[in-house]
Amino acid sequence: MLETLKARAEALESGRENAVQMVRRALDRIRDPQGEGERAFVTVHAEQALAAAAAHDGLRAAGAAPSPYAGIPISVKDLFDLKGEPTPAGSTAHADSAPAKQDAPAIARLKAAGFVVVGRTNMTEFAFSGLGLNPHYGTPSSPWDRAARRIPGGSSPGAGVSVADGMAAAGIGSDTGGSCRIPAALCGTVGYKPTAGSVSREGVVPLSMTLDSIGSMAPSVDCCRIVHEVMSGQALPATPARDIAGLRLAVPQTVAFDDIEPYVAELFERRLKQLEAAGARITVLPLKEFAEVASINAKGGFAPPEALAWHRKLIAERGSEYDGRVLKRIMRGQEQSAADYVELIGRRADFIRRIEAVIAPFDAVVMPTVPMIAPRIADLEADEDLFTRVNMTMLRNPTLINVMDGCSISLPMHVSGEAPAGLMLSAAGGHDAALFATAEAVETALAA
Repeated sequence: MLETLKARAEALESGRENAVQMVRRALDRIRDPQGEGERAFVTVHAEQALAAAAAHDGLRAAGAAPSPYAGIPISVKDLFDLKGEPTPAGSTAHADSAPAKQDAPAIARLKAAGFVVVGRTNMTEFAFSGLGLNPHYGTPSSPWDRAARRIPGGSSPGAGVSVADGMAAAGIGSDTGGSCRIPAALCGTVGYKPTAGSVSREGVVPLSMTLDSIGSMAPSVDCCRIVHEVMSGQALPATPARDIAGLRLAVPQTVAFDDIEPYVAELFERRLKQLEAAGARITVLPLKEFAEVASINAKGGFAPPEALAWHRKLIAERGSEYDGRVLKRIMRGQEQSAADYVELIGRRADFIRRIEAVIAPFDAVVMPTVPMIAPRIADLEADEDLFTRVNMTMLRNPTLINVMDGCSISLPMHVSGEAPAGLMLSAAGGHDAALFATAEAVETALAA
């Protein structure tokens, strides 16, 4: 059982453990020769983390801790600026970029609250894949079936593994088409994608300025809420605790269950029955609008042209150093004209307007986070066609929510020892507070 942020805060407050001990435990997990720390982290800040932990122990002893979470270790995805360091974003082509002059605002707020950054976590190069493979720094494996070395999910693989393996209490990541929720689903943690723009993206290497959002992976819904409030710099509106009884959950029948693996389908159905037995009102909803997303993204959607605008100069200088699979997806941006891009903006706006009207009567839309279990890393590395098919499958359901500009959370729905799988709850953009309340009710019901 992973320790929640509140459990860690209570341990620090009671004196059962101090911050140095807590951070040292995390560092020991990272260094474990039998673990995945070497691949999960691209940089470990051992000395700085221990020094920060010692400082917070001193502040706590003096009654001056900046928050109850001061001294708790977290990991940070490799695309966030950290003062004095380059920001490689999972790439050797950007590894010698100029050192950041300051922390990204989201990370600065976490540090101001006393969270201790233990290191930078591995990621898909420039965040452009849902699988988590990285040919430059290696690929950490999912905690499940380690002997077979299965994918952790992307594009925040190190963040998901760092939390699942106890290397960090929370992992900070980004989510453009599922990059917080997919690793959470495949590593057995909770993963949150907030409404885009609710957390500052300043100081973060972008993939898509339209779709990028800053989220987290953590042991519980409440942990993700705590991290989100700190990173956004704003407390969410007060929302009464919700009971599962009477909760209105919509299950979309379009796209979300296409080609689903029997194991995931059976597990999802079992959890729905559990929620229904606890009093939730489950409605099967056609939600035919989801079928439009493939057409909206027919030329690649927002990510390729927006990524190409950022990468064009770097590709001209160092394109040979890019992961070929990533470079190919970025270069798809050349397929869109300015007129195509303007049309894309308009089609998405119309899609958002219509789908928000359809889901308005419900507390959340619920579906499997991904429709399959984690495949083996070696199989994907060896087969380009398989890599492409699996990548599209992994991204499909989470991307539906990014395109509708929603907020979304993935909860573990498997039993310990089984292949990890996620149950995804989503709502319209701007409804983060209500979604957290719904997700906490669902989490409690599933635990029962």
